Amino acid sequence: MSEEEDIILAELDDEELVQQMFDDLYDGMKEEIEEGVQILLSRDWEPYKVLTEALVGGMTIVGADFRDGILFVPEVLLAANAMKGGMAILKPLLAATGAPRMGSMVIGNVKGDIHDIGKNLVSMMMEGAGFEVVDLGINNPVENYLEALEEHQPDILGMSALLTTTMPYMKVVIDTMIEQGKRDDYVVLVGGAPLNEEFGKAIGADGYCRDAAVAVEMAKDFVARKHNRMSA
Repeated sequence: MSEEEDIILAELDDEELVQQMFDDLYDGMKEEIEEGVQILLSRDWEPYKVLTEALVGGMTIVGADFRDGILFVPEVLLAANAMKGGMAILKPLLAATGAPRMGSMVIGNVKGDIHDIGKNLVSMMMEGAGFEVVDLGINNPVENYLEALEEHQPDILGMSALLTTTMPYMKVVIDTMIEQGKRDDYVVLVGGAPLNEEFGKAIGADGYCRDAAVAVEMAKDFVARKHNRMSA
């Protein structure tokens, strides 16, 4: 039996516990993350502090290693799943305390597209960064996006496509937003394997995200700029 298995989370001080949670998140250990969240809450940590310092802090490391090719999709999905376990405990508490949010996003695969691993990864990593995410799932016609924008008033609309045949539908959504005078109300980010930056520009998106880590960085950047404009 290795020393690793002997770690008792409740015996660690706050700083050691957060470091251990970073490791557990990195290794995709959901039960340990849930336990860590409960311990920090029992030590009178604010839910928002647990979210930002333990969970978002840990996912930031995961995101950076994913971006740099040290971690791959399966490991990131495991980490994101562990994060979700912690989030499930914190969500009702965060709602009750009215914690500040990083921003919000509506995301979905476009009509005809059913390949959602990339989109799911973006959703999870965005939640990991403190965004409120409304995931519309797969195969969304333009109406679904518009209804969700109306209902949730997010900062960002994310669209994903994995097929060259479904890519052009992104332009349909953006053109419809322009027709309805709503295009400037939202940051539109697009992603998916067959896309590239030129395509993103050509259809009038604000940004093309080649992977989930880039999506999170771009989203943070746009939301920060939006807040700066509003307070200017």
